[in-house]
Amino acid sequence: MASGYLWLKALHVAFMVTWFAGLFYLPRLFIYHQMANDALSRDRFIVMERRLFAIMTLGAIVTTLLGVGMLAINTALLSLTWFQIKLLLLAGLAVYHFRCYLWMQRLKTAEPSQDTRWLRWFNEIPVIFLLGIIILAVTKLA
Repeated sequence: MASGYLWLKALHVAFMVTWFAGLFYLPRLFIYHQMANDALSRDRFIVMERRLFAIMTLGAIVTTLLGVGMLAINTALLSLTWFQIKLLLLAGLAVYHFRCYLWMQRLKTAEPSQDTRWLRWFNEIPVIFLLGIIILAVTKLA
């Protein structure tokens, strides 16, 4: 059973990396999309965003399923404060993921704009989640 748990954990981390790669890059695509001046470029960004969102959503789903699998093996985690905080951060990350979807939909129909200030801040949010989740998972402090 311990060996199976370690395999789940290794795959959980690998798919988490896939998810975060998308979370880090997709908002950057939004910035470029927002700044694009021609229809061909905007159409290209729509395709790139849709494909990246699909990949990162798959990463999120598999990460979640593997996490649930580990939790089924070790239900004692639910009583630990650090793990409860991690779950809260994951809920926030799910909201962020959904906000990325909303931005994709908005950019499909929005007129181009050079104002990317909010998107540049939005692009940094996953770093906070990643640091919080890793620090909690590694140190188990809370």
